[in-house]
Amino acid sequence: MLVISRNTAFTYKDKRVDTKQIGRELGVRYVLEGSVRRSGNQVRVNAQLIDAATDAHLWAERFNGDVSDLFALQDEITGRIAFALNLELIGAEAARPTDNPDALDYILRGRAAYARPHSRGSHAEAISFYERALALDPGSVGAKGLLATALADRVNTGTTGSGAADIARAETLIVQALAASPRNPLAHFAKGVVLRVRGRPEEAIPEFETVLAWNRNETRALFHLGWCKLMTGSIDEVIPLAELVIRLSPRDPYIANRYSRLGLVHLLQSHTDDAVLWFDRARSANPALPSVHANLASAVALKGETERAAAELAEAKR
Repeated sequence: MLVISRNTAFTYKDKRVDTKQIGRELGVRYVLEGSVRRSGNQVRVNAQLIDAATDAHLWAERFNGDVSDLFALQDEITGRIAFALNLELIGAEAARPTDNPDALDYILRGRAAYARPHSRGSHAEAISFYERALALDPGSVGAKGLLATALADRVNTGTTGSGAADIARAETLIVQALAASPRNPLAHFAKGVVLRVRGRPEEAIPEFETVLAWNRNETRALFHLGWCKLMTGSIDEVIPLAELVIRLSPRDPYIANRYSRLGLVHLLQSHTDDAVLWFDRARSANPALPSVHANLASAVALKGETERAAAELAEAKR
C-alpha cells in the first residue's frame, strides 16, 4: 500500500484538521492517528484508524509498556499496529461495493474470508474467491500463493474431503509462483505450509525463516515455524514463538490455533492442567476446530475425566 512519509504526516501534528480534508490533500483513503503518554516508567500509546472518505472510525487499540527497553517496546507496538491494520484494511476494502470486480477485488474478498476463524465454510469461500481471481489474472503470483496456502491449510485443519487433490494443486501453484517470482515471500510461505502438511518440517523451516527475514512480524510464519520446531524435537523453542504470536496479535482471527499450540506443548511436557487451560481457551475462541476438541479429550482423559473426554472426542468426530 501507499504510505505517506512521516515528514508530510507530521505537518498535521497538533492541528485541528478534518480527516476528509487530509484525505483530499494527500490522496489517501485511511488515516491512522494517535497519542503517546508517559507516566514514570510506563508508556501508553493510543491509536485509531479512520476512513478518510466517511470520517468513520474503523479500529482503535491501546498499548501499554515499560520504557526500560524502549526499542523493544517500539518494535512490539509497531508490529501489532501493522498486523492489526492489515486485517482491518483487508476487511474494509473487501466490503466496498463494486459493479465490476477484478482480480484484486477477489483477492481482497478471499483474504477477508480467510481472516475469519477457520472452518469448512470460511476455507471454501476463500478458495472460491482466489480461484476467480486466478481465472481473471492467470499470472498473478499473489493469487497462486494465497490459493496454495488456503488449499494446504484446509488439509491441515481437516476441513476438506479432497486432501490429496488439494495438496497436489497447491504444489503446482507454488512451482508456478516461484518460477515467476523466486523471492516472493507469499510463495515461500505457501511452500512452507505445504511441506509442513506433507510431514517434512525440516524442509519447511528454511521457508518460514526466509519469510521472517523479509518481515519479522509475520505472525503466520512464526506460528508455522513453531509447529515445525515442535515436530523436529526443539520443543523448548516453541512456547516463546507461540507467546510472541499471541502478543503481536492478541485479537487474531486464528487465536484458537495459537492457544491450542500452547496447550499441545504443555500436554507433551506432562503439564496437564496447563494444557487443559489452553485447550479450553482454544475451544471457546473457535468451537469449529476438530483438533481442539480432540486435544482437549486427550488432556482431560489423562486427568481421569473420562465422560468429558468422550464428549469432546465425539464433538471432534462430528
